Amino acid sequence: MAGRSQAKGQPRLYVWMIVLAAVVLVADQLSKIWAVSALSGGERVTVLPRLLEFRLVYNPGAAFSFATEATPVFAVAAAVAVAGILYAGRRLRSAAWTYALGGMLGGATSHLLDRLARSPGFGRGHVVDFIDYGGLFVGNVADIALTASCALLALLTLRGIPLGAEPVSQRL
Repeated sequence: MAGRSQAKGQPRLYVWMIVLAAVVLVADQLSKIWAVSALSGGERVTVLPRLLEFRLVYNPGAAFSFATEATPVFAVAAAVAVAGILYAGRRLRSAAWTYALGGMLGGATSHLLDRLARSPGFGRGHVVDFIDYGGLFVGNVADIALTASCALLALLTLRGIPLGAEPVSQRL
């Protein structure tokens, strides 16, 4: 029974993970509403010349418009990611992991919402991208949250910090 209780996380951290995910989801969707209304005529808004501008792109694929014909696969992958994060989050005992999973959950949920609710149809919707990074790629707020969360996840993993608060002991 002791092992079972140790596997459970702190409900407070799970709630904070959900709150962070909701903040990312709302920020991403509101910024996309702005982008669609302000940039749909092909407008470009320069933020930092040659480095950053806003322009509207509908992305049916993954990052860098990879595999544009596999949109339904990305919808399923996003749904699986959301379910997996919700499941893993039940074991949270670390604030840092709460940030990592919350950002990932918000970004994945927002992308899933685009895939389900946007044109051309359910499960085939295109993700709205509008932040152009000097012509290298175009992304959105969810992508920023996903990238930062993945970097934090990698750092936590490299440092041996599990979902629980205690780091993995290192043997010399």
